[in-house]
Amino acid sequence: MAHDGAAEPLLASPTTAGKPGRSRNVYAFGCATLASMTTILMGYNLALMSGAQLFIREDLGLSDAQIEVLAGSINVFMLVSILAAGWAADVLGRRGTLVLANAFLMVGALAMSLGGSYAALMAARFVTSFGSGFAIVVTSVYNAEISPPSTRGLLSSLLEIFISLGLMLSYVSNYAFAGLPVHIGWRAMFAAGVLPPMLLAAGVLAMPESPRWLAMRGRDGDARAVLLRTSDTAAEADLRLEEIKQAVKEAQLSEGGSVWSDLLVRPSPGVRRTVICVAGLHFFQQASGIDSLVLYSPLVFRKAGMSSNDAVLGATVAWGVVKTCFILVATLLSDRLGRRPLLLASAAGVAASMASLGITLSVGATSSAASATASVVSVMAFMAAFSVGFGPLAATYSAEIMPLRLRAQGVSLGVAANRLTSGVVSMTFISLAGWITMPGCFFLYAGVGAAGCAFIYARLPETRGRSLEDMGALFAK
Repeated sequence: MAHDGAAEPLLASPTTAGKPGRSRNVYAFGCATLASMTTILMGYNLALMSGAQLFIREDLGLSDAQIEVLAGSINVFMLVSILAAGWAADVLGRRGTLVLANAFLMVGALAMSLGGSYAALMAARFVTSFGSGFAIVVTSVYNAEISPPSTRGLLSSLLEIFISLGLMLSYVSNYAFAGLPVHIGWRAMFAAGVLPPMLLAAGVLAMPESPRWLAMRGRDGDARAVLLRTSDTAAEADLRLEEIKQAVKEAQLSEGGSVWSDLLVRPSPGVRRTVICVAGLHFFQQASGIDSLVLYSPLVFRKAGMSSNDAVLGATVAWGVVKTCFILVATLLSDRLGRRPLLLASAAGVAASMASLGITLSVGATSSAASATASVVSVMAFMAAFSVGFGPLAATYSAEIMPLRLRAQGVSLGVAANRLTSGVVSMTFISLAGWITMPGCFFLYAGVGAAGCAFIYARLPETRGRSLEDMGALFAK
């Protein structure tokens, strides 16, 4: 591949990489796991409203419109913290920002459990949004920067595994506390999220800072010490450090304006292509309708013929398990098959399963039992397809293709597009279903999934096995 005059990368590309069978770095895995565990709480808080809304509506007498806004508002609120996360990660460090994220998540969970009015719950969701926004952006950046090229797909995908684990735990919480009195049950669901952030913050303090952040601060010795523990060999650690120092030097020489200006106002052709790939991938991930099922699957299952809360919540737990299992599949395959094949298969599967769900709900009036079964199968097929590519790899791909100087803010931009799209989907689903019917919503999402497949095919090159510093040459073409 031509590099258009760029310096040859110090780490080999996939075609010249070292011999297969290199060891998996246990220390890097531990660091990425600790960082990713913070996103359990993000997933828990995002999806808890799926079941809690049934009881909040009855306890506080909220309307459909208020429930719709309460459920989806966190995605809009997160835009503030997402756009600030890049700055915070550069100033406080990746580790310090994750500690701050856990503090916000703890306070937000406590405030939700004590809320006695619609306004109080909205304020609590706003506090929670800061922790969630910081967590998702900084974890993506940290995992990409701590990982050796040989396992970056695996370690970067851990974020989505823990988000899905948080989703599943929220559904288990919905089911477990559903038998309590209405005014206590939903509060217990949120109160269960108060203690874990304290424990996770302590774990974050035990992990090292990102070597790339250390190098940006001129702490090359500290950066090398981390790289020695997170690389496959000592020689690779030295090569990675030289590439990082070279990238830092180039970034310092190119600093003529602000990071946001270089991203959005006067981007180079390579950066422009990178931004389009990041924003587009995050848009299609959410516009394909994932949050319509994460937040409103009880409504979907009731539309399909389920009548009892136990059956609805049980089906929700089941697809949460499916989602987590297939993320594990993507985690194991992303460094072997590559990002692009998994993303293409995922987008195609999302389109097909959403179309199947729309058809099932359209004809389901003739047989509610058959409709309920077919709907659950379609939802599980969607979760499997989404989780094998779109779910874990959007964050992985975005974090690894951004240049070092622009990485934190660039990832913030992608996640902002993600959460803004998610907010639109989650805050309009009930209203949209009333306008074009619920099956119509899923046909619309199927069309978006098909468009996402075309976008991935046309725009996203393969990144498997490349060093982060080699991405510039890939996107300069």
